Amino acid sequence: MVTRRTITAMLERAPFQMDAADAEAGLTPPALQRLLAWLSPAFPVGAYTYSHGLEWAIEDGTVGNAADLSAWLGEVLIHGGGRNDAVLFVHAWRAGVGDESGRLREVAELAAALQPSKERHLETTAQGSAFLRAVLAAWPNDRLDRLAGALGVDTELAYPIAVAMAAAAHEIPLGPSLVAYLGGFVANIVSAGVRAIPIGQTDGQKTIAALGPVSEAVAMFAVTAGLDDLGGIALRADIASMKHETQYTRLFRS
Repeated sequence: MVTRRTITAMLERAPFQMDAADAEAGLTPPALQRLLAWLSPAFPVGAYTYSHGLEWAIEDGTVGNAADLSAWLGEVLIHGGGRNDAVLFVHAWRAGVGDESGRLREVAELAAALQPSKERHLETTAQGSAFLRAVLAAWPNDRLDRLAGALGVDTELAYPIAVAMAAAAHEIPLGPSLVAYLGGFVANIVSAGVRAIPIGQTDGQKTIAALGPVSEAVAMFAVTAGLDDLGGIALRADIASMKHETQYTRLFRS
């Protein structure tokens, strides 16, 4: 399991690498452009409407400044939804590359079932469905069409699964895809913090920069993790997502 000690050990290693196949494939300019577009805050998945339970933590007083936000989000990455998303992303990407539709369906169903609250389930499945629709419309791809068709209309599609499918279908290497996904995850929650705490834009960017190495270390853990490694102990973040449902005044949907 990834822990603070694991993070420290990983950051003491050589510069971030995924595997030999990833290094050989490289990140081409078209692939980079796709990642930048897909994980931009402007991409139409409605990410700005979700806070991953952060809004309740702000109202509760747990998160009241930039340092609190960095600590909260770091724990979510290491012990909560960020970590699980990374593991699921890796398995979905590999199933997509191998055209293993049955395996992909199993991972997709697991990702949807693991959500700890109604609002977190809405957050990930609404974004996943919106992401897939937008990518299929703007970047037509036969393999992605085939993978989506194999999942069927009844499969609830979590956001990391949708992004992993698209990256695999467009032959974008796993390493950059996963780090970009985690970077987008961090940026979206920081954006919620900037608006709701509130903190300044510069403090928001400092938080994103500080969590970059953590995202890389979580990605490094995920590429060797099995589905049995899924789980989490970010219990307060999970409880926050449940408490958010009954908040009297809310800016966000989760």
